[in-house]
Amino acid sequence: MRRFFLILFFIMTDLSMVKVPIAFAQSLENFPDDPPLTIPQDVHQQINDLLDTAQSYIEAGDYRNAIALYEQIATLDDENAKIYSGIGYLYTLQGNFLAASTAYQKALSIDPENPDFYYALGYSFANAGKYNDAATAYYYAIDLEPENIQHYIGLGVVLLRQQNYAKAEEVYYSITALEPNNQEAYEIMGKALIEQQRFNDAIVFLEKAINSFSDSTELRLQLASVKFYQGDITQALDLLKQAERIAPNHYKIFVKTGIILEKQNLYEDALTAYRRAIYLNPKSIEAQAGIGRILLIKKDYLGATVIYQQLLKIIPNNPDAYYGLALSYQRRGLKKEAKLALDTARQLYSDYHNSEGVQQVNNLDREL
Repeated sequence: MRRFFLILFFIMTDLSMVKVPIAFAQSLENFPDDPPLTIPQDVHQQINDLLDTAQSYIEAGDYRNAIALYEQIATLDDENAKIYSGIGYLYTLQGNFLAASTAYQKALSIDPENPDFYYALGYSFANAGKYNDAATAYYYAIDLEPENIQHYIGLGVVLLRQQNYAKAEEVYYSITALEPNNQEAYEIMGKALIEQQRFNDAIVFLEKAINSFSDSTELRLQLASVKFYQGDITQALDLLKQAERIAPNHYKIFVKTGIILEKQNLYEDALTAYRRAIYLNPKSIEAQAGIGRILLIKKDYLGATVIYQQLLKIIPNNPDAYYGLALSYQRRGLKKEAKLALDTARQLYSDYHNSEGVQQVNNLDREL
């Protein structure tokens, strides 16, 4: 159980510090009034009309129809890299990162020296879980624009996801060489130290960093993680309280608070923290999972079923969520439903080569 809590506490190496690509906004807001020589005037006017209509869709949040119009524009001007970068950006807003990466690759085939497109491609690949491809794209962006710190930040986060901590530390030094007081560089370095379990080094580093960045929520969250691991619960909670005073609407503060309180068997207080996290971010996987665990402990099996069903809408291929759902069904005497959930969990654990998960499923299956 301790390992399970630690996984939850340290998995928050997310992409939130990486900025959404701005290539689309830069490239399409000012489409040229004068058409290229290769485009007839009437076609150019048609493109502008389509762009105006697409913009109205974008403002309404209707990205599907906006994408359809941009794809139509691409058939009229298929050598315009900016159009394809726009399509990539719209797919990014939809959360369709693989489609976005395809669009950015098309843009790069037309304009292969554009660092913004490589950055956007790296962002898309990273969010799609294709970390090797993302790192390659960020390296290209850095080669083309070596003084743009955002390229390094994107690379650093991807390297953390790859567990390539030595390279992530190199990124920290690259950023601070360009901008010594860049807070995001310190966040990357802090996470690299934590995920290597170099906790004493992390404490020294993070305490100095907090002195330099006194309003940093993220650095306090990292230091709270280390204190929690080392068993200093009081200090961990104090750091989270400090973070809450700085950023009272930062959902991760309440997720981590909930995890600590749950570990202390303070279930009602933990539920309050988790529910606050969900109020601030309804898609918080960690908070939903925490509520599910506590409801199982409190024998609120129907409530747990509802939570795990909601969780699977957010992460539909997560074996832990299916296992939790199966457990809630089993406790309610719904053997058929439990069996179906267990079969799915077993297959997913197997796909992820998680032998402990498969054994856990088999143990529960024998109880049915």
